[in-house]
Amino acid sequence: MHIAEGFLPPLQAAAWTVAAAPFVVHGATAVVRQVRERPETRLLLGAAGAFTFVLSAIKLPSVTGTSSHPTGTGLGAVLFRPPVMAFLGTVVLLFQALLLAHGGLTTLGANAFSMAIVGPWVGYAAWRGLRLLNAPVAVGIFAAMFCADLATYCTTSVQLAVAFPDATSGILGSLVKFLSVFAITQIPLAVIEGLLGVLVFRTLRHIAGPELASLRVLTRRARRGAEARTEDIYVAS
Repeated sequence: MHIAEGFLPPLQAAAWTVAAAPFVVHGATAVVRQVRERPETRLLLGAAGAFTFVLSAIKLPSVTGTSSHPTGTGLGAVLFRPPVMAFLGTVVLLFQALLLAHGGLTTLGANAFSMAIVGPWVGYAAWRGLRLLNAPVAVGIFAAMFCADLATYCTTSVQLAVAFPDATSGILGSLVKFLSVFAITQIPLAVIEGLLGVLVFRTLRHIAGPELASLRVLTRRARRGAEARTEDIYVAS
C-alpha cells in the first residue's frame, strides 16, 4: 500500500473499483450531511483529511510495487465515522496519485478499499469495543489507529496475493509471504501511528472541544465532589 499504477491485472483492478464504489458514494453523502447538519465541524473535517494525506504520504519502500507508511484514517473514523473516511480517504488517494505518483488511478479502487474502507471500519470497531469495555480513551484511540493501519496492510496483502499467487503454494502461500514482508516495517509504523493519534487527540481536546462535543466524541459534564470541578469526559458515540 499504495499499490502502484498498473501493478494489478486490469480485471482485478476493475473489480476492486466496483467493490469500493458504493462505500465512496455513501461516504460522499455522509460528508454532505455532516457539513449541512454540523457546519461548525468543517475545519475539523478538513483537518482529518489533511492528517490522512500527510501521514499516508510518508512512505518507506517495501515489497516491489508497494510501500509501507502510516494511514491516518483511524482518527478520522473515530471523529466522523467510517463512511466519511471512505470518501475523504479516496480523495486523499486520488490527489496522491495525481500529484505525488503515489499509488495510481487504475489501482485507486483497490487502494481505497484497503485504506479508506477496511481500515477505518476496523479501527472504529476497535474504538467502540474498548469504549464499551470502559477502557481509557487513550487506549481506544491507540487501538483505533493501530488496527486501522494493520487492517489496511492485511487487505493489501490479500489483494496482492490474489493478483500474484505463488507458483507452488498458491494464494495462501503468497499471502503469507506478503504479510511477512510487510510486518517488518508495518508493525512498528502502526505502533508509532497509534501513539501519534493519542497525542493529536489530546491536542484537539484543547483547541476543538466544542466541535468534539458536537460530534459526540467529547462531552463536558459537572462532576460532583468535594471540589465540584468540571472535567472532560470522553464517551463512545
